[in-house]
Amino acid sequence: MTNRNSMFARYVKLIVVCSVIASSSSSIFVNLIGAPPLAIGFWRLAIGVPFFAVPVLAGKRDELKALTRRDIFLACLAGVFLFGHFFTWFNAVKMTNVASAVTLAALHPLVVLAVTFFLYHQKVGLRPIMGIILALLGGAMIAGFDYRTLATDNFVGDIFAVFAAIFFGLYLAVGDEGRKRVSGPVYVLLVFATCLVCFAIGCAATGTKVLGYTAKDYALLVALTMICQVGAHAVFNLCIGYVDSLYVSTWETGESVFAIILGMIVLQQIPTQYQIIGCAVVVIGLLYYNFHVSKQQKKD
Repeated sequence: MTNRNSMFARYVKLIVVCSVIASSSSSIFVNLIGAPPLAIGFWRLAIGVPFFAVPVLAGKRDELKALTRRDIFLACLAGVFLFGHFFTWFNAVKMTNVASAVTLAALHPLVVLAVTFFLYHQKVGLRPIMGIILALLGGAMIAGFDYRTLATDNFVGDIFAVFAAIFFGLYLAVGDEGRKRVSGPVYVLLVFATCLVCFAIGCAATGTKVLGYTAKDYALLVALTMICQVGAHAVFNLCIGYVDSLYVSTWETGESVFAIILGMIVLQQIPTQYQIIGCAVVVIGLLYYNFHVSKQQKKD
């Protein structure tokens, strides 16, 4: 066990980078899968939940029974927000290009910043705010130019991407409070299970079928779950125990760069000049934000 842990610690920074690349493939998978967003979300959670349910039900039943109503409420609320993120994200990458979708969806720190300041009443420095403003300017540049292509649904897809950022920011903000008294595995199970229920209700309410797609679609759904859900989201949580969260968040910010490169290779989506500039502005703004937030947290 010790050897495994020391080996993991030795290569953890490389593992973080690989996980970011894995996560950046989400937009590619969604583009290639023929199923609608609700069906994609249903299968992504239905396949992924057992990976978290089995260890929790096997070894943490006592903790599950000891949860308070508030703990359960916060985890379920986070699951609802995660559903909103996945649903709007899947629509975004199907309606606009990868470059615009991943960059606009990366603006979620703005929501976390707002919740931190207005709801949790925590101090927020001027420099982190400047980073967010810079990132917003880059996002406005992308969406503003995509408004010219409204007829091709690019602008509508950009709006979905913005909502994906909002829902993800709310998901993270609720998690800051919800994780205080609940262990990671138990919290993740409750969140993902709630998200799965939301997708199941959405499919039933809209008449979206979950069966009858091609074998290729189901194979891609399994790959999406294993690579992005298990290989990225779960690994991020594990890596934070070995490296500073700034390292992880910094590489996560660069996810849009990897996604754009994959979009060019797999989907032949060549970003325009304004998208490249807008992406660069967003990434610089978010890196600036992450750097100064980390410095502020260390002082506190």
